Amino acid sequence: MPMSSSIHHLLDAVPEGRRADVARRYAEHGPALRACLHSLYGGAPDFELWYGRLLCAAGALHAGRSPALAALDTARAAQPDWFLGQQMLGYCAYVDRLGGDLRGVAQRIAHLQELGVRYLHLLPFLKMREGENDGGFAVASFEEVDPRLGSNADLEALTASLRGAGISLCADFILNHVADDHPWALAARGGEQRLRGFFHLFPDRVLPDRYERTLGQVFPQAAPGNFTALPAAGGWAWTTFYPYQWDLNWSNPEVFFEMAGALLRLANRGIEVFRLDSTAFLWKREGTNCMNQPEAHLILQALRALASIVAPGVLLKAEAIVPMRELPAYFGQPAQPECHIAYHSSLMAAAWGALAEQDAALVRSVVAGTPVLPPHASWLSYVRCHDDIGWNVLRAEAGEGSGEDAQARLAAISRFFAGGEGGYARGEAFQSSDPHAAHGTTGMAASLVGLEGAQGAQEEEMAMRRLLLLHGLALSFGALPVLYMGDELGQANDYSFRERPDRAMDSRWLQRPQLDEARFAARHDRGTQAGRVYAGLRALVSARQRLPELAAGAPRTLLPASSALLALARGPGFLALYNFSGEPQRFMLEGRWRDVLAHGALAGEIILAPWAMHWLQRDHQQY
Repeated sequence: MPMSSSIHHLLDAVPEGRRADVARRYAEHGPALRACLHSLYGGAPDFELWYGRLLCAAGALHAGRSPALAALDTARAAQPDWFLGQQMLGYCAYVDRLGGDLRGVAQRIAHLQELGVRYLHLLPFLKMREGENDGGFAVASFEEVDPRLGSNADLEALTASLRGAGISLCADFILNHVADDHPWALAARGGEQRLRGFFHLFPDRVLPDRYERTLGQVFPQAAPGNFTALPAAGGWAWTTFYPYQWDLNWSNPEVFFEMAGALLRLANRGIEVFRLDSTAFLWKREGTNCMNQPEAHLILQALRALASIVAPGVLLKAEAIVPMRELPAYFGQPAQPECHIAYHSSLMAAAWGALAEQDAALVRSVVAGTPVLPPHASWLSYVRCHDDIGWNVLRAEAGEGSGEDAQARLAAISRFFAGGEGGYARGEAFQSSDPHAAHGTTGMAASLVGLEGAQGAQEEEMAMRRLLLLHGLALSFGALPVLYMGDELGQANDYSFRERPDRAMDSRWLQRPQLDEARFAARHDRGTQAGRVYAGLRALVSARQRLPELAAGAPRTLLPASSALLALARGPGFLALYNFSGEPQRFMLEGRWRDVLAHGALAGEIILAPWAMHWLQRDHQQY
């Protein structure tokens, strides 16, 4: 189907006043959309009919965008780097833990504005599986909010309020799987052939056993294996994560059609950023680990092209927790863009590792190896999140130069944060079985840096420095930084999950507490621990907002320093120094500088106190 005829399918439902813009966007992004989809599904005899149907649906979905969202599309398309500035700050939380429900979240907008937040990531809030649901990641419907958290009307009211406050809402969009009580899965279980084709279903173990030879296991203790028996329906379903999460069959073009439509309908409710969950797992190929396959990238490129046509105000964020060297593919190339944002999990893990080792070697290696991104793209930096710290993303860096076995080195770091080695950390190992393995680490940031267990003012001060050190790096690295709910208050682990049978086996619930209302009420009182953490973090955010050198795309350079120090220059006029050890460290400055946090002049040799950081700007510049 030539482009000239394809566009009629797209434009038929588009209002007259928007047709020129949509036609222009299709001329720009349509060739990539068609090329990706033809590579994936062009072998099907009805591909042209299917593609025309997809464009018809896309046009109708664009027509459904409100005037406010259409205006946002126009503004964002004219300024595609709108999310790269130093004013951008994210915040991540569960709906029920932040505000009880979506209406309660709306009551927290003033707090978010006070922090300087421009981007709010609410973890899964769509209708979720009854019973166990992996923290909401087992989605039972993409079309409705979970009734326990509100309604679709509440979601639209929240997105409008956030938009009015200058805050973009990010939502999870789980690409790899749905819950086993999703209507598609229920119909497939009941024998409906069309919907059985939405999943990887097998009559026996012959093919699953062949696949298992090269597959890894995401949760080897809680959910061993990658396939689940279906006694009532007969056969086996592919379930990479948990038995109640059925993997979607993206080789079926109808899966792309339905999932793309679900994403764009959510965008029409005001969601501006989609965290595309489990992107690495989308395509299955025998003889591989079924991760990062080329077709997975074609799917993401097609989603990006379609969104660029229908809803260009939308950003796509890749949740691909893979080693840094595998991440650039998720951004694509200038001619084949993929996601706008990807998590820099290696930077996060390396910063924690540097704390444990009291040596900045890991983080220096990661910074040095971080590639330059395509235009209009950004890393996402963070200190903690709802998930574990996965140390294995650092295997390459941990094996460089130290002479140590990478596995042993990372296992030692894991043990440190699980409370071993007599250290300050109060975390736990995630999915632990082998004491010598590098298990993931769970726990709130305040607990992992020693604030939870601090005895006396001196220990509290050191823990506070470690907490701000990590956030300082996330804020100054050159990314879109995201705070995790409770970290701004120094909130500690929540151990209550152990009392619930449906959560007791998953220590990630340590870092999923309710927002502590007492600490929240005390956040402006510097006589309290919460107040001191809050003031320190706000000072960092405020300073960053004044410094264009800290925008996501500004250049970064590593400078020589002692092993415990990270010296990170951002352009010629800004220098960040981080002492990852409990011992003072010396650094020689060239020229005169001003500390934008302490507001003092510095020159020559300076001494950084234990766990201290300095943000320095050449004194001939304003700050």
